[in-house]
Amino acid sequence: MAIETFEQITPLLSAGVFVHNSAVVIGDVHIGPDSSVWPMATIRGDIHQIRIGARSSIQDGAVLHVTHDGPFNPGGFPCVVGDDVTVGHKVMLHGCTIQSRVLIGMGTIVMDGAVVESEVVIGGGSLVPPGKRLESGFLYVGSPVKKIRELSEQEKSFFLYSAGKYRELKDRYLAQTHL
Repeated sequence: MAIETFEQITPLLSAGVFVHNSAVVIGDVHIGPDSSVWPMATIRGDIHQIRIGARSSIQDGAVLHVTHDGPFNPGGFPCVVGDDVTVGHKVMLHGCTIQSRVLIGMGTIVMDGAVVESEVVIGGGSLVPPGKRLESGFLYVGSPVKKIRELSEQEKSFFLYSAGKYRELKDRYLAQTHL
């Protein structure tokens, strides 16, 4: 795995974190307990901070980046991912906030200043425009995303199921690397 210091700031990995050896994590990044970062993911906290909560999964080819502080974006935009979030394959999260218990479908792009509240499903291939807020408890799909319908209780239970399955899988990888 490539864990790289940038300007004297080294990523902080909590207990039980798995980062695949082909993933790259750079700079001001904190990854919470039992989270996982899968092949070819890039998490680049070079010009602002990235925070990933507990039991979250950043899947293959995902890119997490940030926006700097400047005259066109005062304060910039960090990238924040809450607890029990499943970030699908080839997702791009750029300067956005993803609260807890969220499923982001493959190939989705979430742009600067967007906020995805807890318990949201975003369908694969969607685009969440800058500054858009996705309300808790709904399915969103499209480019740009549109609120489609309320999530069922069964669908809401999938958030913790998905997080749990990725936690189990990353534990299997960690066990293999410690043989």
